[in-house]
Amino acid sequence: MNEPDTAALPGNAPWTCPFCPLLCDTFGVELGTPGTPLKLVGSDCPRARNALANFDAAASAGRPRVDGQDCDLDTALGTAASLLAASRQPLFGGLGTDVAGARALYALACETGAICDPAQGQALMHGLRALQDRGGFSTTLAEVRTRADLIVCMTEEPAAHYPELLRRFGVGEREDVAVETLPPHGDLFDTVALLAALVAGRISKDDARVPADLAALSARLKAARYAVLVYESGRLPAQGALIVEAIQRIVATLNRSTRAASLPLGGGDGASTVNQVFAWLSGLPLRSRAGPLGLEHEPLCFDAQRLLVDGAVDTLLWVSSYGPEPAPPPAGIPRIVLGHPGMQLPQDAHGLVFIPVSTPGIGSAGHLFRTDGSVLLPLRPVYEDGLPSVGEVVRRLTQAVQALKKGHVQ
Repeated sequence: MNEPDTAALPGNAPWTCPFCPLLCDTFGVELGTPGTPLKLVGSDCPRARNALANFDAAASAGRPRVDGQDCDLDTALGTAASLLAASRQPLFGGLGTDVAGARALYALACETGAICDPAQGQALMHGLRALQDRGGFSTTLAEVRTRADLIVCMTEEPAAHYPELLRRFGVGEREDVAVETLPPHGDLFDTVALLAALVAGRISKDDARVPADLAALSARLKAARYAVLVYESGRLPAQGALIVEAIQRIVATLNRSTRAASLPLGGGDGASTVNQVFAWLSGLPLRSRAGPLGLEHEPLCFDAQRLLVDGAVDTLLWVSSYGPEPAPPPAGIPRIVLGHPGMQLPQDAHGLVFIPVSTPGIGSAGHLFRTDGSVLLPLRPVYEDGLPSVGEVVRRLTQAVQALKKGHVQ
């Protein structure tokens, strides 16, 4: 491996953080003394700080492994290609990569007939299924910052998972914006459904059964010039698509007399980026398969966890380039892991191929879509780590699989 170029991104230089769907780009990163983690500059975001602790420009880059034994990259690629070429139904999971990696994964999925589902597949499907069924109104971070006067957090205050969100909204800089959290009354679905009924006028705010704080919130929503309902997909319970639909009903009702929109938060570790890429290449989102019947989209049947539990797949390709987690789930099938060099692999390494890959925005360049889905941001490397990118590895895998299949046909 090449020695890392520690001069790639000087301290305090602009940097896009790849560890959160907000993709904040007003921070910097400093290279510490050898053996110390990268240091965040210009923010105290714990999410970014904790993620940077997994990277050290002076650390060993790691080596590929097959069945727990170190090997060279060509050997690992050859073994992985043989597994995929022999697989009757592979599953591509994790999907922690950038645009280039997603494009390469789509080509390999088409070549092998793989089903693709990200590590955050269930959360991603909540909003996707609601959009497919009912449509919706969404907005952008910039629109919220410049126009919103009422922001309602529908799934608790988001600071724990998105520490920089309120700053990105301009809260504290503007006097004309209020931030509220949905007051709980029963479970989340009951609360959102009741708020939707209040906003639509199906229930009177003077009804004695209506909680006063929820009635007051409905009045403020109707009086706002531009209300934004923010929700975290990952905090929604099972059947969360029904809650998203109820949120969209509130927004649609408000838009008859004022202006309102929703802003989903989620799709980190590349999930929303891969979904965008698959959708523009195939016309279908994730949890789809290019098989003998053509393109198939099955948001329930193609759940990775369900497929693994049911024994419906025979090979797992797991991609996780943004950190040691998420690691691949336990599975009694051959596994190919493209991951962070520090990933903790199962003790039983039989049938496991591990290839360490570069992290976009740390050891290599790349591009990611932001959580609002309308902005594609470039990622600058902090240093060159000498590791191959996911895109490079997957392209070579695809070529090797094609060569094996061609040889088998001949």
